[in-house]
Amino acid sequence: MSAHHHIPSTPDDDAGLARWDDDGAPPAQPRSSPHLWLRVGAELGDRLVALSGRQDLLVTCRPGTRSGAPAAFFPTLSEVEFDARLFAPLKPHEIHPRIVGDEERYPAAWGVFVHEAAHAAHSVWTQPAGADPRVVEAALLLEESRVEGAHLITRPTDRTYLRTSARTLVMPDIAHPTLQGIEHAAAVAALVLGRRDVGILDAGETRAVADLCEKVLGANLLATLTRIWTAAHQCADHDATTMLAHAKEWCDALDTAAPALPVPENLTDLLSGAVGVVMDSTAATDAADLAAQAAATNALATQSRAQANDRAQQASRRRKAAATARSVFNARSTTVTPDGTPAPHGNPVTGTRRPTAAEQSAAARLSRALRAAAYRERTEEKAASPTPPGRLNMRAALARDAQRAAGSVPTAEPFTHMRRRNSPTPPLRVGIAVDVSGSMRAACAPVASAAWIVARAAALTDPDSLTATIAYDMHLTALTRPTHRAPERVTTFDATGGHHNLGDAIDALDHGLELSRPGAGRLLVIVTDARYGSDETAHAVTRVKHLTTAGCAVLQLTLTAKSRHLPGTTLLHLPQPSSAPAAIATAATDAIRRTR
Repeated sequence: MSAHHHIPSTPDDDAGLARWDDDGAPPAQPRSSPHLWLRVGAELGDRLVALSGRQDLLVTCRPGTRSGAPAAFFPTLSEVEFDARLFAPLKPHEIHPRIVGDEERYPAAWGVFVHEAAHAAHSVWTQPAGADPRVVEAALLLEESRVEGAHLITRPTDRTYLRTSARTLVMPDIAHPTLQGIEHAAAVAALVLGRRDVGILDAGETRAVADLCEKVLGANLLATLTRIWTAAHQCADHDATTMLAHAKEWCDALDTAAPALPVPENLTDLLSGAVGVVMDSTAATDAADLAAQAAATNALATQSRAQANDRAQQASRRRKAAATARSVFNARSTTVTPDGTPAPHGNPVTGTRRPTAAEQSAAARLSRALRAAAYRERTEEKAASPTPPGRLNMRAALARDAQRAAGSVPTAEPFTHMRRRNSPTPPLRVGIAVDVSGSMRAACAPVASAAWIVARAAALTDPDSLTATIAYDMHLTALTRPTHRAPERVTTFDATGGHHNLGDAIDALDHGLELSRPGAGRLLVIVTDARYGSDETAHAVTRVKHLTTAGCAVLQLTLTAKSRHLPGTTLLHLPQPSSAPAAIATAATDAIRRTR
């Protein structure tokens, strides 16, 4: 058995050209006609440039080859011959090697092609005239694993295909050996274990062949042969002298050890069985790797689809929130339904009134508290420089003089100064959502007062601060809108509604005040007893979680002991409804104080 047929020196005569019929019309060609494979061969030639690094090679692809091998490289003709039957069951029109990635559909054929590309790139040494044919044959045997190892250095991702090609190239040689006895076993060791030592096959996969070869060849001879092919793997591509020297040593080692080694009668069957075990093991490993890769790819695709769906849902929620905010914060203060259309009835607003002296005093106090909480000290940063201005550091100055005297580039920086920068004061964003269902009537007066106090204080503190208040049951009504102007009058309202729509109220406040956007003191106050249905609670909790994840504080104020707690909010129970304005003011001050 030998591998010499993979790189023959000259080909046989080409097949004759197809003849035309008497009437001049071309004959009907079957799908497997050699002419249909011309395009496939041309596209293989295009890919061979990248695989071998050579641009002077021709690839011919036809059913069957002149050399009889699945594929062959002719060094003297700069030609790679490829058997089209390796692509079975694919037809020529289904094969497009020029498209990168198409090779994944025919890995066995592509593995053989990669093997021949490795020969084309690295089998460039030429045998001298008069060389011993047996030595040359041994050198070509060592060449099989050497070129694949050299190919892996520049193209490690081709390992999968070279593993597949081993099953296509090695097994036919085992079944129809050209060598007999000990030389047959040695050739199997070179083809299988040599590929193990260059990283094509794994040690565990080749154990069956390693154990059999050690039993047939003996540990000493196998160690000698291993040393020879390992040395051949390090041989330069053009170094024919060294390659033939390794081959001569190979032949001498076999000749010396052969007389003392008994040859089993069924050696060919034993070798075929061991190689079959190796190839089955590699096929199982490759199948497991392919399945794991497919699972990882599917998981990544699933994750990508989930992320895309999540982004689409977020974009849809943002669009819906924007539409809700536009409909709620309308100029006429009308009540709107969840879909944004005006509600025919159910407006909780009962009128407006002038703020009391206590409310005006509370707004002034809150404004001062917010201004104090928003104040940030100037930041100071010490900076060093080689030149004034700044305070002179004598130690650094002496070090600089010493560096200059030593002839080196001065690196010491003897002058230091303080850089002081003003820190901007963060604005305030406060949204209040008040439940106006029938059970929340006691909260109407204090929340109306709190909404005016917070809005007035925010406008007096910072022109960029914004507040807004929405009354919600099943419908939504804006009590105060996100404007930079302080409200002149207090909007009063009553609680006579039914059902709840807190989710849309939070969406409107979030979009109108940008509660999800960092850079401001952000607070959402929900005044409710949270006696909702499961769907209403789930919608509200989803919005609350989104805000808290974005860094917005969410406070739930309750007035009765029977109130429920909305998950994700900070619960504050107020036995006296009149303490709601103070509680909201304290929460707003804390929110702006925590902002950095």
